[in-house]
Amino acid sequence: MGRRALPKLNPQLAYSEYYGEIDSLPADWDVSSIFESSVPLEVELGSGKGLFITTASGLHPERNFLGIEVRKKYAHYCAAKLSQAGRDNAFMLQGDGLMFFRRFLKQKSVDDVHVYFPDPWWKSKHRKRRVLNQAYIQDVIRVLKDEGRFHFWTDVEEYFLSTLKLLKEFPLLEGPLDVEAKPAEHDMDYRTHYERRTRRYERPVYRSLYILRR
Repeated sequence: MGRRALPKLNPQLAYSEYYGEIDSLPADWDVSSIFESSVPLEVELGSGKGLFITTASGLHPERNFLGIEVRKKYAHYCAAKLSQAGRDNAFMLQGDGLMFFRRFLKQKSVDDVHVYFPDPWWKSKHRKRRVLNQAYIQDVIRVLKDEGRFHFWTDVEEYFLSTLKLLKEFPLLEGPLDVEAKPAEHDMDYRTHYERRTRRYERPVYRSLYILRR
């Protein structure tokens, strides 16, 4: 399924307070510069059009949500949606999410990591570009707090099974735990826009949850 064009942003909508770029962060940047550090933090790698971060930050105002999106126009769109919704507990960063995890997230600083429908890089020669690789999982374990959770969903069975095989190499991550697929109560009651489209086409979604047990 190809990606549809993004709706045009309202040129009058100000969203600079919800947007930053990873390449512009100072070397000593810390998440406390945008959020209260005592509040639980959830980080989403690959926010797409921002359905998850916009919805989840509204449902859980007691938690902070940080979205990372490599495509600049999508990151701008996500930030605009957060601004439009008045989500003071959410923020978007544009850039290389793997590098961000490695350089800027401190040990035991994150409560939940979310990765939903990452690019599967279908060709075998391109699969080394997949974000779910050994180095990234090591960073996930490093940044998660004790009992922190790692959420991974995809509609590509091969990617799902190969990732579960990879995760077996990390015994500190307990899982995969079952994730119940609930019926959608309304047209946008989905974890992401991609899940919405996948389920509309009646294609399977493979869901997993892991909990860090140190």
